[in-house]
Amino acid sequence: MGLDEDALEYHQTDPPGKIEISTTKPTNTQRDLSLAYSPGVAAPCRKIDDDETQAYTYTAKGNLVGVVSNGSAVLGLGDIGAQASKPVMEGKGVLFKRFADIDVFDIELDESDPHEFVEAVKMMEPTFGGINLEDITAPSCFTIEERLREEIDIPVFHDDQHGTAIISGAALLNAADIAGKDLEDLEIVFSGAGASAIATARFYVSLGCRAENITMCDSSGIITETRAQEVNEYKRQFARDIPGGDLADAMEGADVFVGLSVGGIVSQEMVQSMASNPVIFAMANPDPEIGYEEAKAARDDDVIMATGRSDYPNQVNNVLGFPFIFRGALDVRATEINEEMKVACAEALADLARQDVPDAVVKAYGDEPLQYGPDYIIPKPVDPRVLFQVAPTVAEAAIESGAARTDFDLDAYEEELEARLGKSREMMRVVLNKAKSDPKTVALAEGENEKMIRAAYQIQEQGIAAPILIGDESEIRQTASSLGLEFTPQVADPAVGDYEAYADRLHELRARKGITRTEAGELIEGDSNYFGSVMVEQGDADALLTGLSHHYPSALRPPLQVIGTADDVDYAAGVYMLTFKNRVIFVADATVNQAPDEEVLAEVTKQTGKLARRFNIEPRAALLSYSNFGSVDNDGTRKPRRAATMLQDDPAVDFPVDGEMQADTAVVDDILEGTYGFSELEEPANVLVFPNLESGNIGYKLLQRLGGADAIGPMLVGMDRPVHVLQRGDEVKDIVNLASVAVVDAQQE
Repeated sequence: MGLDEDALEYHQTDPPGKIEISTTKPTNTQRDLSLAYSPGVAAPCRKIDDDETQAYTYTAKGNLVGVVSNGSAVLGLGDIGAQASKPVMEGKGVLFKRFADIDVFDIELDESDPHEFVEAVKMMEPTFGGINLEDITAPSCFTIEERLREEIDIPVFHDDQHGTAIISGAALLNAADIAGKDLEDLEIVFSGAGASAIATARFYVSLGCRAENITMCDSSGIITETRAQEVNEYKRQFARDIPGGDLADAMEGADVFVGLSVGGIVSQEMVQSMASNPVIFAMANPDPEIGYEEAKAARDDDVIMATGRSDYPNQVNNVLGFPFIFRGALDVRATEINEEMKVACAEALADLARQDVPDAVVKAYGDEPLQYGPDYIIPKPVDPRVLFQVAPTVAEAAIESGAARTDFDLDAYEEELEARLGKSREMMRVVLNKAKSDPKTVALAEGENEKMIRAAYQIQEQGIAAPILIGDESEIRQTASSLGLEFTPQVADPAVGDYEAYADRLHELRARKGITRTEAGELIEGDSNYFGSVMVEQGDADALLTGLSHHYPSALRPPLQVIGTADDVDYAAGVYMLTFKNRVIFVADATVNQAPDEEVLAEVTKQTGKLARRFNIEPRAALLSYSNFGSVDNDGTRKPRRAATMLQDDPAVDFPVDGEMQADTAVVDDILEGTYGFSELEEPANVLVFPNLESGNIGYKLLQRLGGADAIGPMLVGMDRPVHVLQRGDEVKDIVNLASVAVVDAQQE
C-alpha cells in the first residue's frame, strides 16, 4: 500500500477520524451523574452568572482552543472548502493535544466572506480560551485576524502567517550567529508574497532585521515602488526603491533567501551569486525551491540550509510553535498573542537548539548527531523540552507586556507542565527539587562514556549535584569539548592522581577475601567501579552511580564488597517506580535477591517504604503471592505471610502492610474493601513486594510494556552509602534521574 492508501485506512478505522471527547470526572454512580448534570450543575452556572471569569474555574474553557477554517487555502491542496478541510483541522487538534495537552474543537465554516466569518467566530467566544485560525486564503486572512484581535477578548492566532514566521525566525537567529553576521546587516530576499511570507518578513523586523534590507518577490518579480500600485496593501509595505528584476537579480549578493513559494525555482547559480556563508530557507512543500543537496553542493563555504521537510536537517515545522504559544497564553488567561510573545517564543527555541540534545530525540532521528551548528539550528518537534522552554517564556512575555489576566509562579508552573507530560515527570520533579535544595557530590564511574559526560553537564547545570567523572582526564575533557559542552568537569583520574590510600583501603577490606595489595592497586587504577566505591566509602564523594556498560551483577559486586549494606540492614534490593496516568507504584525486588526468605522480604518492604517517602508518597505495602490470606498453604505462600506478620509486629514500621495477597487484591479497591474488608490496607497498595526476583522482574516489565507504565530505576535500597546501578543502555535522563535520587539518599544521612 502507498501513503494515500495507508492514510485512508488510518482515518477510517473505527472510530472514524482522529479525535474524540472523553470525560475528566467520574461518571460511575447516580451521585456522579447528579454532580455532572442536573441538579448539581446549577451551582457552577450560578457562579459564572455572577462572575464570567469563573468559567475558567468551573469549565474546560481555559484549556480549549477552537481551530477554525473555511478550507480556502489548505496547504498543498488549495481551496477545497470547509467540509474537505475537516481532516486537516482534526489533525491540528491531535498536535495540540499531543504536544501541549490542549483540547480542541475543530470548526469548519462554510463561509468565504470575511465579515460573516468574523461574526461567526465572535459568537463562539464564550466557548473557547483561544482561537487558532487555519488555512484561510490571503488577503482575507489578514482582515479576519486583525478584526478578531480587536473585537474579542481571547487570544487569536493565524498559524499559517505566524507559525512559519516564528520557527524560521528562531532558525534565523542561530543561522546569523553561526555565520557571524548581525541581524540588522542582513540582506534578505523573499520568494513569495502571500500571507506567510508577509508575516515572516514583518516578524524578522521585530527580531531586529531592517525592513529596508528586505526584498520581496512575487510571481511578477521584485516588488518595487514602481509596482506599488499594482499590488495589495500588504505587499505594498515591502516595496523597495530599487531597480526591477526577477528572483535571480534579487538574490545576487543576498545574505538570506526565504522561500515560501513553489518548488524548483532556485538554481545553483543563484545560490553561488549570494554573499558568503549564505542562509537558505527553502520552505515550499513538498518540494523546496532548491533541493538540500543541490544548495549544499553549490558552494565551498558553509551553506546554512533549512526546509519544510523532515528528511533533511533543520525542518521548519510549525508544531514547534503553536501548541506551546497557546499553552503559555491559556495558562495566564491572555487576552491576545502579541508580538512580544511571538518574539519570546522564537528566542526560546533558538536558545534550546544550543543546548545538549536528549538521547530520546537523537534516537527518534536515526541516532544521527544533533549538535548546534549549520545542520542543527532549530530543535526537533519531538523534543519534550520545548514545552518547558517555550510555554513559560511566552507566559512571562504575556505578563510583562500586559496581555495576561493572571500572574504565575514560574517554578510551580514548570511543575504543572511536567505533570501534563506524565506522572513520572511529576514524581521526578519532587526529587529534583529536593536534590537542588542541598546538592551533594556524586561520583560517576565509567567517566569516559559520552552519556556520563553529558549527564555530568546536566547535573551540574541544573544544580542537582557536584559530579565527579572517574576516568582518563584528557579523554574526558576532549569528549566534553567535542560535544560542545561549556563546562569544566571535576575529574578523578586513577592513573594520574595519588590514590595509594584507596588501594590500601581496598586491600584492608578484601585481604581475607583473596585480594593481594598488588591486585588492589590494579583494581583501583583499572576498574572505576572499585575506585568509585572506595571513594564513597572513604567519604570523598557522597554517592556513586555505575553500571552503564556492565551487566548489573558485575556492576553491583564492587559496591557490595566495599560499601556494603547499612548497619541495620542485611539485604540490598532493586526497586522500580512505575507511574501510570493517576497512580504510582513501587515494585520490589526486581534486580538483586533471587529467592528471598521472610526476613529478606520484610527488609525489602521496609527499605522500599522509605524510598517511597523520598518521593512524598505515603507507603501502603502488599506482599504478593498467588494466594489470598491463607487460601493456599505451602512453603511458598507462608514466606510472604510470615513477612507481613513480622512487619505488623515491628514498632518501627509506621505504614500499613498486609499479605500474602494476589496482585489484583492489592491494587483493586473493590476487591480489597469488598471481599477482604479485614485487611490492614484501607486503600490499594502502592508498594508491591514480589515473592522472588523472577516474578518481580517479570511483573514490572509486563506493567511497563503492556500496562503503559513509565519505569524509573532500578533504585538500589539498603546500602550503607547511596549507590545506584544503572542498566546498560540507559539514557542521559535516566542517569540524571538516578543522580537526583542518590542526592536525596545522601541528604537523609
